[in-house]
Formats: sequence, C-alpha cells, structure tokens
Amino acid sequence: MKSNLLVGKCIVVAVTGGIAAYKTCEIVSLLKKRGANVKVVMTENATRFVSPLTFETLSDNPVITNTFSRPKTWEVEHIALAKQADLFLIAPCTANVIGKIASGIADDFLTTTVMACKCPVVIAPAMNTAMYQNPIVQRNCNTLKELGYYFINPASGFLACGDIGQGRLPEPSSIVEYVCNLLFLSMDLKDKRILITAGATSEPIDAVRFITNRSSGKMGYGLAKAAIERGASVTVILGQVKISFDDLKAEIVKVSTTNEMFEAVKKIYGDFDYIIMAAAPGDYRPEKFSKDKLKDDKISLTLVKNPDIAKFVGENKRAGKLIIFCAETKNLKEYAREKLTKKHADMVIANDVTKSGAGFDGDTNIVSVITKDTEEDIPLTDKYILSGMILDRILNL
Repeated sequence: MKSNLLVGKCIVVAVTGGIAAYKTCEIVSLLKKRGANVKVVMTENATRFVSPLTFETLSDNPVITNTFSRPKTWEVEHIALAKQADLFLIAPCTANVIGKIASGIADDFLTTTVMACKCPVVIAPAMNTAMYQNPIVQRNCNTLKELGYYFINPASGFLACGDIGQGRLPEPSSIVEYVCNLLFLSMDLKDKRILITAGATSEPIDAVRFITNRSSGKMGYGLAKAAIERGASVTVILGQVKISFDDLKAEIVKVSTTNEMFEAVKKIYGDFDYIIMAAAPGDYRPEKFSKDKLKDDKISLTLVKNPDIAKFVGENKRAGKLIIFCAETKNLKEYAREKLTKKHADMVIANDVTKSGAGFDGDTNIVSVITKDTEEDIPLTDKYILSGMILDRILNL
C-alpha cells in the first residue's frame, strides 16, 4: 500500500468504551503514516480505557470528548466535522452505540456527528461473543447495513473477558486496508461477468439424513459483494449456506447436491470472464438412496465419486479464467499446485483448515494465492477484505 495514499483525506476515527480501544491507537498511527488528516472523537467511557492525550499525540489534532466543550471555532462543531470527513470509522464500536445509531438516538458528540454525516460510515463492532450474537444486536447491525452503513466483522479468538469466540476487533492493519479499499473503490470490473459458486452441497442418505461439510458460504459472499461493488455482473450458484445472500444485487441459482451444482455450472460457465469456484461441493455421494428412513442397528454406506466441477470447467473453458479454492490439512502448497495443474486452473486460493482463524465457518482466513508462475502468502485477514485482495490478483492474471 502506498505510504501517501490518503493524503488530502479527512478520516474521523470514533472510539467507544471497550477494552479494544487500545488497538485504535495503531489504527490512527497507520492512517497518519498514509497521509490522512485524522480527527479523533471519543465517548466519555472510551477515555477510561485510553487517554485523549494519547490520541492527540498520535493524530496531531485535538480530541473531542464532549458535545458541550468550549468550541475552538465559531462553527457548530459536530456539523463542521461531519462535513470535513471523507470517511467516519467507529472502532471499536460497542453494542450500546450500535443500538443508539440504529434507533436514531443522538445524545453525545459521536452520535450527533454520525447523524450529520453524508460520507461512508464504517462500524467495527467489538464485544463479548454472547453480546455480539444477541438477536437484538444482530437486528441493529442488520438495520444499519440495510441503511448503507459499512461493517467490518469482528474476528474470532481469545477475548479479554476470558471467553473464546467471535467479538475481537480485527487487526489494525486489516481495518486500515478496508478503509483504503472503500475510499478508493474502483469500477475496474465494470462490464465483466463473474460466476461464483458458494457454500456446501448435501448428499442424501435417506429421507431424513444427508452428508455435507462445514462450509458457511462466507468466502463466496465476500467475493460476490466485493465484485458487485467494483461494477461486475455476478451470478452465484448457491449451495447450503449459513448466511443470507438476499441483499446482494446478483443472480442467485440455488442448488442442493453436487450433481445439481455441476449441471447449473455446465449450462452457463462459458458466458463468464471469471469463474470462481469458492463452494465446497461434496467429493462423494451415497451409491444408493433410501426413500424411507433407515432403521437398522448398523448401516453401511458405499460412496461413489461425484463429478469434478472445477476440472470440467478447466478442461472446457475458452476465454474465461478459472479460479479455484483448495482446503487442505497438510502439504498445502504441494497439493494446491497439483490441483492447479490437474484442473487446468489459472489460480488457486489455498488454505490450511487446521490453522486458527482459517478455513470453514469463520469470518477470517489465511491463504496462499498460487498461479503457474507466482506464489503469495496472505496472513490472517477478514474474508471481505481478503475478497478484494483476491480480486486484485485475479485482474493481474
């Protein structure tokens, strides 16, 4: 990332009262190093975790903590700051502040400024796992997303309260990467057609049981969202997922089994500039299906091989580029290169699912991007941010 990328940009960084406030110090520092004019706003509770003097030193600007402090100019200060801002970042953002903004409550400097903002507002929640997963908090987050607010999903790991789960503020470098991508979002995929497979397939055993895997569809969602924001026309062939794709301005084709996904891909793959195989289709299916629920004390299943969707596309594609995903538990790069060759792919995104923070179901990933001539390791990164980075590499094919 260019060191002077943010010269001329005013970024307001709002800090709320959470233990993750200490990470915001590095966010401010990184934004300053990239040339941004950073203005820091703190809630009263945030000042209990980090001193305003720390942020004043890092930002080289006064820190605002009180709506009714004596103004340094004769402007209405929260309105003036909202007009100056090219982007408003709240990191960390507590459940309390998310709830206030979602309800239209403006009772301090931070919330009044947000209400006056016309620039992008980015919210990075950080809190206890149970709080983040609370249906009320999720409802408030979804309300704000529908209204156009941007969210950086919290990372998973060890939390300050001692719990392990989702709720950590992502690494400062990832948040700054997100901010830069949002500010300088290009339409470099305009007029491009992208086909994405996402989620898991399920293979029925009997009337009530099936075989599947832990794929959540989050990587496919991130890729589709990032591609749409950059101007692409996106079609998603969607298996079983744990998140909604309904908000995407994409054509969605829903499937269940690997054979159904194969048939759906075969019908349309030739019409696309890029085919991204982010789904986790089942490699095998039961040889026989029982229309009745099996009741025997011991059941033996004979599995047969499913069609290799990526290999079919690789062998038959014409002008389009094929990008595949490769999830392994050992010999990651060796197996990834084998698949790159065997499936006639142009790029493979490989990840070791045994690593903490990588693989299925989570909001982050750790990958290696491999082509015939190049190899790049990308450390732990939010899947949406990673999606933009992958699209950058795809455009260089």
